[in-house]
Amino acid sequence: MTVFLNSLVSEWIKKSRSFADWLVWLGAFFVPIVNTIIFLVYPNQILKLHQESDFWNAIFYRSWETMSIMLLPMGIVLAVSLITQIEFKNNCWKQLHTLPISFSSIYFSKFIVLLVMLVQLIVLFNIGIIFSCIIPAVFNSNIPFPSLKLPWQWLLLENGKFFIVSIPLLSLQYLHSLQFKNFLIPIGAGLALVIGGLIALSWKYVFLLPFSYNSLFFFQTLGKRSPEHNILLWSLAYFVLFTLVGYILYLFKKEKG
Repeated sequence: MTVFLNSLVSEWIKKSRSFADWLVWLGAFFVPIVNTIIFLVYPNQILKLHQESDFWNAIFYRSWETMSIMLLPMGIVLAVSLITQIEFKNNCWKQLHTLPISFSSIYFSKFIVLLVMLVQLIVLFNIGIIFSCIIPAVFNSNIPFPSLKLPWQWLLLENGKFFIVSIPLLSLQYLHSLQFKNFLIPIGAGLALVIGGLIALSWKYVFLLPFSYNSLFFFQTLGKRSPEHNILLWSLAYFVLFTLVGYILYLFKKEKG
């Protein structure tokens, strides 16, 4: 356990020195910053949200629309590829494998760091959403302050759902990022899958495509798509499958560096 924790700490330190760490912050605050500017320039837009029966529900899904459909899937592809490619870039795989650390510890410590980064992004994103409602009210007296009574349980539940539908893509991207030394191959493949998932949203069997789940779940939540299939269960099933397949491929890969 101590070895695994040391490996986890090591991966977190390496992550902190990479562009992927900046990507989390940029991705988390991009939509809230854009919304803040829009609300300051066009205050009627946030005033309309205040007229909704549930303000926090309205601002939450407005913010998640761009994030879930485009930014989050693409951010996952880029961040996972960047973290996984650290060893390839610095030619450190052979050095890493000579350390008294099991392959399981190496695989899952990197994987856990990626999951924690996803949680970090979602938390920062929600903080950004809150401030995107407060800042316009500070600078424009015509805009009311939002209610301080946040629906914490509802927010945790909804963010948890978006987390669940994101992890199949994360595990799939981690799987093929470990298989290629060339940085562009997993990024190109991941972005192609994300774009393909968007194109396939109108397909009858789109629920079989895990890289479309962010968008599909968002449209189901808004009632724009019929929830014929439980995307959350499909997400968990694919997550377990891709994690196990990626782990097995990593263990039996002849040249891990």
